[in-house]
Amino acid sequence: MSTLTQNDIEIATRAADHFTRLYYSTYDSPTRVDDLPNFYRPNSALTWNGRPFEGIEGVRELVSGIPSTKHEVQSFDCHPIPGSQPPSLLVTVSGIVTHGKGPAGNPASTPRHTVDGHPRVFSQTFVLAPDPNAPPTKSGEVAKYYITADALRFVG
Repeated sequence: MSTLTQNDIEIATRAADHFTRLYYSTYDSPTRVDDLPNFYRPNSALTWNGRPFEGIEGVRELVSGIPSTKHEVQSFDCHPIPGSQPPSLLVTVSGIVTHGKGPAGNPASTPRHTVDGHPRVFSQTFVLAPDPNAPPTKSGEVAKYYITADALRFVG
């Protein structure tokens, strides 16, 4: 197994920051059904709060079946996985997500304990792999990654 350098860790952290910003802004966009699947590949695995989905079509099925979202990322952490150059990444994200229009967007008849429209704490873990189809990166440049595994769980 190869040893990671400080430069590997710095580049991986920048890649994770870039990925996190791009992923959640895409997830929250009106075009998410078309755009979010581009982060995945046909063999990618996704588990959404205990429900398994597979590949690009599974992601499309998931996001087309849930209301619009607004994510507020509170923290993320990145761990490069040695063995390839650039290394694969383990990225953990925590934050708050609101589905739908928020509590004020629910009709008056909505039960108080419904999850739609109420902020929920989430934890999401990604395994990102370097994209072999992306153009080569220059020294010090952030590599292009895709999601091989994704697990989201509501915490509260």
